[in-house]
Amino acid sequence: MVLWLLPLANPSDFRLIALMHLACPSRYADLSFQARCGNSGLHLPKISLGLWHNFGSVDDAENARAIALRAFDLGVTHFDLANNYGPVPGSAEETFGRILREDLGDYRDELIISTKAGYTMWPGPHGDFGSRKYLLASLDQSLMRMGIPYVDIFYSHRRDPNTPMEETMGALATAVKSGKALYAAISNYSPEDTARACAILHELGTPCVVHQPKYSMFERTPERGLLDVVGREEIGAAVFSPLAQGLLTDRYLQGIPSNARAAKPNGFLKRDDVNEAKLAKIRALAGLAAERGQPLASMAIAWVLRDPRVTSAIIGASKTSQLDPCVAAASSAPFTTEELERIDAILAD
Repeated sequence: MVLWLLPLANPSDFRLIALMHLACPSRYADLSFQARCGNSGLHLPKISLGLWHNFGSVDDAENARAIALRAFDLGVTHFDLANNYGPVPGSAEETFGRILREDLGDYRDELIISTKAGYTMWPGPHGDFGSRKYLLASLDQSLMRMGIPYVDIFYSHRRDPNTPMEETMGALATAVKSGKALYAAISNYSPEDTARACAILHELGTPCVVHQPKYSMFERTPERGLLDVVGREEIGAAVFSPLAQGLLTDRYLQGIPSNARAAKPNGFLKRDDVNEAKLAKIRALAGLAAERGQPLASMAIAWVLRDPRVTSAIIGASKTSQLDPCVAAASSAPFTTEELERIDAILAD
């Protein structure tokens, strides 16, 4: 939000006027940057912004705002949240709600806003996992925190082994049919559970449009069946952590920087995850990226997008300067067979 001090008729009187963000007019210049999500009418940008980190109440709110606005100016229209994103849980939605009110509200119909429920949010048996009570109560809370009447995509964040899948999928269908969500989706489901969830949602008349798995050069589990199901079911895949929480960037080439995620006490990436063997792979990958004429982060994102079943790569950012090379990854030169073989060899060591 920009504040202007405007004079009134009387030269001694002024009024403080709040103006919404004026978006870059060329944000849709590259039509190929928007990709169809499976066989649905939903389109996602090839690069989406995840608010898992850097948008919580412990983070710099002005920096979060600058990241969101720069992303939108670059054509990133998908903002991915969850009820527990923070810290503290819920605060990322509050931060984004403030950005919507003050800066992006005029562009709401251009935005794809997603949220999820499935991890712990409050005490007791209905504050976690996948019961109907938890999912629908959580969605109401998410909408309240963001100050909006609906989200575009509502996810079951993880499979609940103790709740019938029909109940969990039924809650997603209710969210869609009530108008509080436009599309139903799932995250972190196995290939078998994904196929079953898609079948149930199809029967309920609210088809699953996207699966959100963790996928990167260092996490290739989706290649063991999940991407096959995604293709067969004709749904999208919006993959998170394509940069392995920052490992697949130039930040760790010389070790762990003091301001990196692995150095923070409240992050998911731990110092033990950044060992010498991992650093050797990162440096070898960085060398190949340099040969391709791009930063390691851009190559790592391009690598997950090389699979046509992957609709979007969800990135995180701690500063605005990280966004441009990530968005540029969507228009990277295709990998040669030799380059893909070299990447596999580096990762196999």
